[in-house]
Amino acid sequence: MKGTYLKFFVDEGMRLHGILGYEWLLEQARAAGLPGGLAFRAIAGYGRHGVMHQDHFFELAGQLPVEVGFVVTDAEADRLLALLAAEKVSLFYVRHPVDSGFTAERKG
Repeated sequence: MKGTYLKFFVDEGMRLHGILGYEWLLEQARAAGLPGGLAFRAIAGYGRHGVMHQDHFFELAGQLPVEVGFVVTDAEADRLLALLAAEKVSLFYVRHPVDSGFTAERKG
């Protein structure tokens, strides 16, 4: 399938509409009919403010970056981005063209 790898970056403890940002984003995508999504927690990183966050500092719990990614069609990516704009949610994202598929026929 030719499509898009759409990924968002949120802080681990960020909340959107009362729940953790990555959980909210995954739930919105699922409700919009996207076929799947994943959230990956970083061990270290920094963002536009230049502040380094690392996993080994207990006091930084909840501040590490989380990447939330989706392999989708271009139309599904556009639909999710429009949904976020309508919700007035401002998130940094990266959009890559992708070629995806399965290595063998799925059984069952």
